[in-house]
Amino acid sequence: MSAFSSKTATFASLPPPWPHDLMPVIREQLAKRAAKVVVLDDDPTGTQTVHDIPVLTEWSLERLKLALSENGPGFYILTNSRAFTTAEACRINREIGERLQTAAAATKSEFVCISRSDSTLRGHFPDEVTALSGETPLLLCPYFEAGGRYTIGDVHYVAEGDQLVPAGETPFAKDATFGFKASNLRDWVVEKSKGTITPDRIRSLSLDDIRQKGPEAIAEQLMLANGMVCIANAACQRDMEVVVLAQIMAESRGQRLMGRTAASYVATRMGLAPRPLLGGHDLARDVPGGGLIVVGSYVPKTTEQLQHLLDGSSIERVELNVQSLNESAAITQRVDALLSAGKDVVLYTSRQLVTGADADASLRFGQSVSATLVRMVSALKTSPRFFIAKGGITSSDLATRALGVKRALVRGQILPGIPVWQLGEESRFPGMNYVVFPGNVGGADALLHAYQKLTAS
Repeated sequence: MSAFSSKTATFASLPPPWPHDLMPVIREQLAKRAAKVVVLDDDPTGTQTVHDIPVLTEWSLERLKLALSENGPGFYILTNSRAFTTAEACRINREIGERLQTAAAATKSEFVCISRSDSTLRGHFPDEVTALSGETPLLLCPYFEAGGRYTIGDVHYVAEGDQLVPAGETPFAKDATFGFKASNLRDWVVEKSKGTITPDRIRSLSLDDIRQKGPEAIAEQLMLANGMVCIANAACQRDMEVVVLAQIMAESRGQRLMGRTAASYVATRMGLAPRPLLGGHDLARDVPGGGLIVVGSYVPKTTEQLQHLLDGSSIERVELNVQSLNESAAITQRVDALLSAGKDVVLYTSRQLVTGADADASLRFGQSVSATLVRMVSALKTSPRFFIAKGGITSSDLATRALGVKRALVRGQILPGIPVWQLGEESRFPGMNYVVFPGNVGGADALLHAYQKLTAS
């Protein structure tokens, strides 16, 4: 275990950020090219920095053609690939890539792709990115300020208070399916690729260059050969602006680049201005039933947030023991009765971590738990006044399989990094506010705070 760095001291030692606001230039360049930004998201939490952007949960050719033809800077496609095996994740990405090409040709549209994944480095890397984009050079950028994820000196950190904890020393690195050891992203790329991406094919954009030399110099560094990976260091939003503008400049000179990024990059690449957090008055829904919170994520941060919710509110609590899933029918009846009576309910899985013999077995067990939650929510007869889904896979499976969502609109964020979707007309509960609450985002009281916002009179 290394000694953790002070965030305050580390940031004070860095050169000052690039002095110019680059968002007006980014928007101008995006308007000239008019290429849609298409984000393939491996779970629904990647919408945590955008607003007024559609999310598709299925990718038929007709739906893609329509999405490419609509106004707006871009759209998300929810692949939920983090819930699947590597082989299935690759199949999904390959299929979407091929259909996008066909849809773009049919609509005479241009698009650029981003593979959005976890800011704590969990996911099918590099396999699904290669399936989507082949040997296209890759820009790796897991920076996500709302979640306290920073890349400095090629090392990726997770901020805990004023401590910068190397990502490889956090609980996220011990994930049963997507675990890793390296915190230095050069080493992480080699580790995750099992050595197929060798150190000589890895470059990085240093904070010194980003902050002191600016977009033009970074654009030159992004003129990369096929099969290369380039790490983007970033410790503030202005760093993102420099990198994004540099990428757009490089693309205008014929360079093809694929982004494997966290959510902060996406909003900048779409040219979106920040929007204030949604308040209780934005989220009110006049229906008689109680509100529902479903907690499937088992990471320590979620467990801490759940405990604060239970301690700080009078919400009705219902536990699903993951080792007794056959009791789910009776639990569903209880939840439905409480909702029908106008009571707010939190349904949560038992907190012990259960793993399988290997990564695939652990994934299969997680799928069985998620499938049980889907069956339970599908069986509810009462429309919840609001719905918070806690955890990436949980929120994706409930949206697509339990609520029948095909298309939703990201309204904005209820708290930093926590998006709210408005469900489409085809869903079981049209117009309902659906809070996609990542398992690894927010302080100890974030879940309680979100609940209080949703129940404010």
